[in-house]
This record gives sequence, structure tokens and C-alpha cells, in this order.
Amino acid sequence: MAHENFYHETLTITCCNSAMPLSKTLIVIAGPTAIGKTDLAIKIAQHYHSEIISADSRQFYKEMHIGTAKPSTEELAAVRHHFIDSHSITEPFTVGDFEEQALALINELFEKHDKVVVAGGSGLFIKAITDGFDKLPKAPPELREELNQLFAQKGIETLQQKLKELDPQYSEEVDLSNPQRLIRALEVCISTGLPFSSFRTKETQQRDFNIIKIALNTEREKLYERINLRVDLMVKAGLIEEVKALIPYRNFNALNTVGYSELFEYFDGKISLQQAIDAIKQNTRRFAKRQLTWFRREEGINWFEPTQFQEIIQHIDKASIVE
Repeated sequence: MAHENFYHETLTITCCNSAMPLSKTLIVIAGPTAIGKTDLAIKIAQHYHSEIISADSRQFYKEMHIGTAKPSTEELAAVRHHFIDSHSITEPFTVGDFEEQALALINELFEKHDKVVVAGGSGLFIKAITDGFDKLPKAPPELREELNQLFAQKGIETLQQKLKELDPQYSEEVDLSNPQRLIRALEVCISTGLPFSSFRTKETQQRDFNIIKIALNTEREKLYERINLRVDLMVKAGLIEEVKALIPYRNFNALNTVGYSELFEYFDGKISLQQAIDAIKQNTRRFAKRQLTWFRREEGINWFEPTQFQEIIQHIDKASIVE
């Protein structure tokens, strides 16, 4: 029996307001970290002879491998993946950039496939594809560097306080533990003189394809066991060495994240290696809780256990029927 009534018969399809039936379907596989999204996405893509677009905001970066839990060489060979190792941490890459590039790719893939799979745990990036993302003004690169330096020298509390001063509304909504989100909002506030929240219309943009949203979850204890095991396997696979090699790039936003920031503190001599590993596990569990909170707020998501492959296929087939 799925936890929290994950499987139900509510079929939600998002499409454009066209009188013509839509024959192309985007299958979204979402959920918390370590839940099994990659494995399920590969099985679904193989079932429909399709391809996968990654919507994991850290798997884009070619310099980050172990700490981002990228698909293995075997998994990448099983199904063609996109947006894996597609960018460098030294290159600015926003949610808006991802929306533009991903939609262009989706249209290209729909020329060959009736169904395309999107998989990832980054809710904002998934939402950019399904609902659209507000077009935000680009800030000067030197402003981002200045904010990165501020974060490096004075910590995340300084960024949090500055955002509360410049945009109290958004500071109540944003994940205050995510420096990337804080820095992006501050860039807009400072460069335009207007609150970041004033640029967010929250208007859903209609897409010219069907969208079926699948999210995975399981009992909390089981999920936390998977998270702890994954971290242990990452350490055995060479996570510590990977992070050490990235120390020269530590001020880039992509590295101010779970699995990397804790080990930077270890290399700074602030905590022991075991404390760093324990902190990665704890922060990853907290991150998983935030991911679940995000996806539970989203409309049209159908929840399943990771093991319910056949039920998921039945759901997709039923929801894909064009009347």
C-alpha cells in the first residue's frame, strides 16, 4: 500500500487551449533526492522508446559528479540523457536559460518521439518547463561576483538580512538556506532598484503538449535510510577527493550546496571529516523534506511508490489517451 495515498485515479493533463487534440506528452518524474527517480525514468523512457531530460539543477555541471548523484555510465548508456554535463560551474545558467533551452529541445525530441521524459528533484526547474518562468532582468556579472564574495566572507546570514531589507515579501517565501536563490534575488533587487517579488507574475504559460506529472515518495524512515546509504556510497566513490579538487571554484553558486559546502568546512579545519559526513546526511534529509513540501503544493501531481512501475505505466497510458 503506497504511503500517503500516493496512487489515485485523479488524471490531470496540462495542455494548451487548442481545439485540436494534442498527441505529444511530456512525462515528469519528480520527488525527493535518493527516492529512485533516475531508475524509474530510465525504465519509463525504455518502455516508450524515448529520451530523458534532466531537471536536476546541479547535474548540469560537468565539474560535479559524485556529489550530484549523476546517472552512472551504464545508466547513461541505457537511455539518451540531456542536460547532464552540459554546462560549466563557471558559466552563468539561470532557470530562465534552462526553460528556453529545454523547451527548444523538447520540441526537437517530439519530432522523433510521442513521449519525452523529464526527471529531477529541482522543483523550480521543472516548473519552468511545465508552467513557465518569469522573465527576470540580467544583472551585471560583477554584481554576482560581489555577492559571492559577500557570502564567502560574511556568511549566508548577511545575504538573508539584506534580502529581508530589500524584499521582505520574497524573504518570507524563499528557501533562506539556499545561497543561490538569495544571490539571484539580490542581483535583481540591487540592479533594478525594485523588489525581486515585483517581477514574479506567477502566470501559468500554456504548453502545446500534454503534461503528466508523477512524483515518488515512500515512508520517511525508508527514505532517510536511502539518503544515508547514498552519502556513504558517495564517500566510498571519492566524494572527498572530488570536493578537494573543486576548492579553487568554491565561491561559485553551484558549489554552495549540500555535499560540497560541508566538506569545504572540513578542509578549512572547522569540523572533522566525520562531522562533515554527518552534516551532509542531515542537510540532505532536510533538503528532501523541502523538496516534498514543494511538490505537495504543486497541482496535478500523482503520487506513487518507487516500486509501482506497472501502476505508473497504466496511469500514463490512461492519461495519454486523446479523446
